[in-house]
Amino acid sequence: MLDHEYIRATLTHRLAELRAQVANIETDLQQPLDDDFAEQAIDRADDEALDAVEQSALAEIELITRALGRLEVGTYGTCTACGGAIAPKRLEAMPAAGLCIRCAN
Repeated sequence: MLDHEYIRATLTHRLAELRAQVANIETDLQQPLDDDFAEQAIDRADDEALDAVEQSALAEIELITRALGRLEVGTYGTCTACGGAIAPKRLEAMPAAGLCIRCAN
């Protein structure tokens, strides 16, 4: 049986980390560009990389938020596509998983 309180704490901790990461990225992205054109090119490339990291973090935030919602309503561990059980090993590896391995493939 899954320890829902441990999972909730793990997801909540990860959610806080991701929100802090997104806030830091937003701060970095708001910095003005350097006057030097070569530096601007580097800054823009860095900004593109940061934007990709931010998008990934935002996607993970969404998954975690949904998982926390399923914990609240008592459907955590149930596949959102087929309604079957999600294997405990999958949930250990990916606590925010909403799909069983069959539906995820």
